[in-house]
Order: sequence, then C-alpha cells, then structure tokens
Amino acid sequence: MYSRIIRNDISKSKLITLTTMIFVAAAAMLVSLAVILVVNLSGAIDTLMKRAETPHFMQMHSGEINTDRLTAFAEQHGNVDEFQVLEFVNMDGARIILGDNSLTHNVQDNGFSMQSDKFDYLLDLDGNVIHVSDGELYVPIHYMRDNTTKVGDKARISGKEFTVAGFLRDSQMNSTLSSSKRFLVSSHDYAAIKNLGTTEYLIEFRLKDLSALGAFETDYASAGLEANGPVITYPLFKTINAISDGMMIGVILLVSVLVVAIALMCIRFTLLAKIEDDYRQIGVMKAMGMRISDMKRMYLAKYAVIAAAGSILGFALSLVFKGMLLENIRLYMGESEHSSSALLYGIFGILLVFLAMMAYVNGVLRRFRKISAAEAIRFGNSQGHTAGARRLSLSRNRLLNTNVVLGIQDVLARKRLYATMLTVLVISAFIMIVPHNLYSTISSKGFIQYMGIGNYDMRMDIQQTDNISEKAAEVLKKMTSDSAISQYAVLATKSFKVKTLDGTEENIKIELGDHSIFPIAYSQGKAPAAEDEIALSSLNADELGIGVGETMTVVVEGKEKILTVSGIYSDITNGGKTAKAVFPDQSADTMWYVICAELSDPSLINSMVSEYASKFNYAKVSDIDKYIAQTFGSTISAVHKASYAAILVAIMITVLVTLLFMKMLVAKDRYSIGVMKVLGFTSSDIRAQYVTRSVFVLILGMVLGILLANTLGEMLAGVVISMFGASTFHFAVNPLSAYLLSPLMMIGSVLIATIIGTSGMGHIKISENIKG
Repeated sequence: MYSRIIRNDISKSKLITLTTMIFVAAAAMLVSLAVILVVNLSGAIDTLMKRAETPHFMQMHSGEINTDRLTAFAEQHGNVDEFQVLEFVNMDGARIILGDNSLTHNVQDNGFSMQSDKFDYLLDLDGNVIHVSDGELYVPIHYMRDNTTKVGDKARISGKEFTVAGFLRDSQMNSTLSSSKRFLVSSHDYAAIKNLGTTEYLIEFRLKDLSALGAFETDYASAGLEANGPVITYPLFKTINAISDGMMIGVILLVSVLVVAIALMCIRFTLLAKIEDDYRQIGVMKAMGMRISDMKRMYLAKYAVIAAAGSILGFALSLVFKGMLLENIRLYMGESEHSSSALLYGIFGILLVFLAMMAYVNGVLRRFRKISAAEAIRFGNSQGHTAGARRLSLSRNRLLNTNVVLGIQDVLARKRLYATMLTVLVISAFIMIVPHNLYSTISSKGFIQYMGIGNYDMRMDIQQTDNISEKAAEVLKKMTSDSAISQYAVLATKSFKVKTLDGTEENIKIELGDHSIFPIAYSQGKAPAAEDEIALSSLNADELGIGVGETMTVVVEGKEKILTVSGIYSDITNGGKTAKAVFPDQSADTMWYVICAELSDPSLINSMVSEYASKFNYAKVSDIDKYIAQTFGSTISAVHKASYAAILVAIMITVLVTLLFMKMLVAKDRYSIGVMKVLGFTSSDIRAQYVTRSVFVLILGMVLGILLANTLGEMLAGVVISMFGASTFHFAVNPLSAYLLSPLMMIGSVLIATIIGTSGMGHIKISENIKG
C-alpha cells in the first residue's frame, strides 16, 4: 500500500520531489566530502611523516658548530632516541637555473643537501626513500606544481650541470609556508658545490617520548647549545603541512553544515505544502477515526525514500568530486593509509544526515495533532491568523503601487510563515559572502600584517654572511640617498637569554628596531615604543606564560633588564617564536637583518628589486606581492576555488528555496487568490504581489546576512585563519562583490524563481476555491 501511495504522490509532484532530493543530495555530498577529506588529509600527513621519519625537534643554525658537544648532550639525555646534524647549503636564487627558468626572484631560501642516513628522509612521489646518483638533481615538488621545471630538464647550479631526475616530498619543507626548500644531490656533487653557498646546519632529534617535547626544548636551551636560527617541532611540521588543504576543508565543512540546515528547512517547505494540498483529505481521515501515527507513517515513508535516494546520490557525487579535491593532498603528501576507512567515515556522515532528516520530518508532522477535522473539511486549507495585516493602509499610501503594498502587508501579517524563508536567505547570503570575504582577506596585501610582517613594498633579508652589520649599513646608505624610497626600516634580530617563571634560562630571538614605521596587527596590546617594553609572538607568550602588562627578565649586555610586555602578535616566521623591542644593544651578534622599504611610486617595484638585487648580491630582495603569492599561493588558490563553489551553492539554494516557497504559498493561498480574482485583480497583479513578498524578504535576508557575515562569519573565519597561527583577524572586504554583485545575483535568482513558482496561479479556478 505504501509503495503505491509513494509512487502516486511522487508522480503528482515531480518538481518538488526532485528539488527536495537535490537538497538532500547536496547536503549529503558536502558532509561526505568534508569527512573523507579530513580523514585523508590527516592520514596522508601521518603516512608522509612516518615514512620520512620527521624529526621531533629541529634547531636550524648558521655559524660555527660544535658537533662533539651536541653528541655528548644527545648521549646523556634520557629522552633522545636518535640524533644527527644535516648540512644544508643555501644558494642564491640567481645561481639556480631549472630548465629555462631562473629562481632569481624566488622568495624561498633554496638549498642543497644529501640524503640522510638515519631519519628525516626525502621521498620520491611513490613515497620511497630517494637514492640519488651523481649528476642527478631531485627538485622540491613546489617547483613541479608551478611548472618551473619537469623531469629530464637540464639544471645549472652555479655553472655545474645536473639533470632533473625527479621530484621530492619533504616532510619539513613541502608547504609554501615553509620559507626554505631542499634540493637533493649525491654526496659527491654536494662536496663539489658546498663552497658555492653558505652552510646552514639542521640539528635534529627523534625522541623516545614525544609528549615530553616541551621539557626537551627547555633542556636544549638551558644547555646553551647552538641556536642561531629558528626552532621547529613535530607538531608545527604537521600544522604547516595541513594548512592549505585544511583551510579548503574548513570552508567546505562550514558550507556543509549550513546546507544541511537549509535542506531541513526545504523539507519543511515541501512538507507544509503537501499538508496544505492534502488538508481536506487529512480532515476526512481524522473524521473517519484514523490514528495520527498511521497518517504520519505515510508521509514518513515518502520522505524516507526521498532522503535515502538523496543520500545515496550525495555519496555517489562525493566519490566523483573527491578525486579532484584530493589531488593536491596526494601530490604533496601521497596516499593516506586510511583511504579505505575514509569511505566508511563518509558513509557514517551520510547516515547521520539521513537520520537528522527523518527526525526533523517526524517533528514537523506533529502539527497533525492541531488540525481540526471540521475546519479542514469545511475550508480545505488552514486558517492562519492575520495579526499585523493593517500596518500598511492602502488609503493612506501615496508612494507605493497597490500590489507592492499588498505584498509587504502579507509579509507583515504572516511573519511566522515567512520567517523560514527569511532564515534560508540569511544563510544563503552568509554562504555567499563569508568564503569570498575570507578569500579577499588572505589574498590582500594587508593580510601579512596578521602573520607578523609589516605592509611595505620591498623587503631585503641579509643573513648567513660575513660582516653582516657592515653590509646592512651599506644598504642603508644607499636607501637614505634614494629618492624612489619614501620610507624604510631596519630590523636586526639578535639572540638573548630570558629568565622563565621557574628560574631557568631560555634563548629568545628579539627583533630590534623601529616597529612603528611598518606596523603589524596585534591581537592584544600594541607595539613596543619605550626601551623597557617588549612585544611577544603568541607562541612565545603562551610558552613563557606571560600576558600584556606583565614583566619578564632578559639578559642584555650581561645585565638583567626588566621588560614589560606591551603587546602580543601572530607570527609565521622563524618557527613562530619571535619578539620585538626597541632597546639598544651592542653586545649580542646580529643573526640577520630585515630591511623594509616603501616606494614613492609602487609601479617601480620590479626595477627597484632588480637594481638592489644586482647591487647587493649578498641580500635576498623580494617584491612583497610576490612574497605573498609564493608563500600563500596554494592556500589562496584553494580558498578561491571554495569561494566560487560557495557562490554557486548559494545561488542554487536561493533559486530552489524560493521556487519551493512560492509553490507552497500558491497552494496555501488558493482561497485568497480566488477572492482577489473575483475583486478584479489580474494574474499579473497577483504575481507582482508575490514578487514584492519575495524581494522584501530577500532584502531583509541580505541585510541580516551581511551583518551576520561580518560578525559571526568573521569569527568563524578567524577560527580557520588561526590554523596559520594568527590570533587576531578582521575581514578585508571587497565592497563591490560583497555589497553589490552578491545582492544582485541573489535578487536575479529570486525574481526568476518567483516567476516560475507562481506560473501555475492562472490555472486556479474561482469556483473551486471560494466555496463556503
């Protein structure tokens, strides 16, 4: 019996059934995709780091090194499982030519290394440890992704020729967010090029107990061992590898939750419309004594079929699209060991969607208890209250068209009815605007201020070179007399000892200079302005247990200096553990200089970068826009794709929901439509009233959606951005797209859907719908 009822019901309402199934399928697909991507990303990272045997603790160091002292520390420390020191020869980008492309303007620190004997292996694209032969060069996968080179190309490194034999996965430096990239050569070739660059050391440890990593960091710092460079730990390696794809997954997850909510509301639309169509029959069944549970079972059976079909379709679609979305994960990290279980988790996610749908349908059907059999048989539809209908008076109105007034009046009269459509349109606007605002923000030049980098045009890094202070002074002298530079700042990073709360000493890198010229964004407080102030990166502040307004003790020129924390900021540079201060210091050696410049004419940036790069070949000169593109490029691209997908989803939702709502309204308003026709209103007049209702609700929805996107949306985006390490965040909104193009697209969608949804109004017969 149920199967016949379901078939007949579906055949009578093919469009509504299809639309509902599409929404269920979209919700199921997005939930399944998000779950599959999360499981695969997590598994791929774990697999990569397991095969590569990524170090748990790595100290990058430039300068003199005492390997005997390091070995003694490793042998005496009870938590050290394995220890090694790897060499990494940094090479100026101009000396590296891959095929036809030079790395002159590349912002990465490119260097060459040999394959490790113990751990921290460089892997090929099949996940195997690479064994390189003389004359071969294995290139970071980043340069395959951006089409810089391909297998078989000839490469020239400081005049020495190599053949690109393949590409490598580096569990430490895969991500574009990692400022360094390792090329792999044989030990014989490494010896030949070692003196052509500057040597940096990777001091690496694998621990027996990873949970004691924090204690090991403290022990290493307290031992006063080599520390001229950033410290990076195993959890940070995992985070850096996950960021680009993780942000895309975060956007998909946000949209999927919202689409599930909208799917439930659409089911409510269609179910209410069906109940309205069947109102008289429901009254007859109640009058005959049929139990409410039996009536509910008929409707539940239909929606179980629709939800099951939509869920299966959604899962099938997720399998179609997952390959495309997993492409980047597979390229950079390889296959996940959990790929088979990912499908099971995806099925579990879809099962939850199905159960949520059925529970919601059951909840909506409770209104059967409120239906009066006598009223249903007499009127054939529900008799709603019209409180508030007289707020707009036709006789007093002189500005608006009669149909516009009647349309607005109906929305005000039946607020509860329109509240559901309003909620859906608010969510649609939210889905459309938030991902696009996120993309606008991370692709804007100002975004780097949340990353611990000021907003300027040109950046020069001077490091790993002799007479570093004299060379920085040479650059400064040139900039002082250069009319093309409007302002500049010189920031010198030095290493100091800091007293921790438990009385031990740790190394801390402090960037000294004027931090007011090119300010960064502070999550708390402000930049240091006085000599007794210091600002800490969020990682340092958390590790030291110090907040804004509190004091810390730093050893400066052999004496203890009390500094007050003026602010806390986010930072992705140098392992995220940095500090900023303005006090003078002549004792500590400078680790590196960063010289920032703003140009009077930004169009000169390319020529200025070329000029300074050729004149000061010991410095890495970067166009800050290219720095952003090369550092955040893959992440920006992933979020860009997700934002366009979100716009398409929002438009589809707007069209389908408006269509369903209009059909439900027409079914519910058959009596009032018949009355208006008797009074002389034409079909075009009545349609104008429905268009007014849609547009009026849409305008309210857009306003609320924009407000919500810029408040709650900014907060949710901030959670996603915090994956970068950014502890403060504000949208950089593109007003043209957010406040003009997006509303116009939604208005167009609503108008089209309303016209289609009310097209059946002309077939409503007066005689059949105004019987007393």
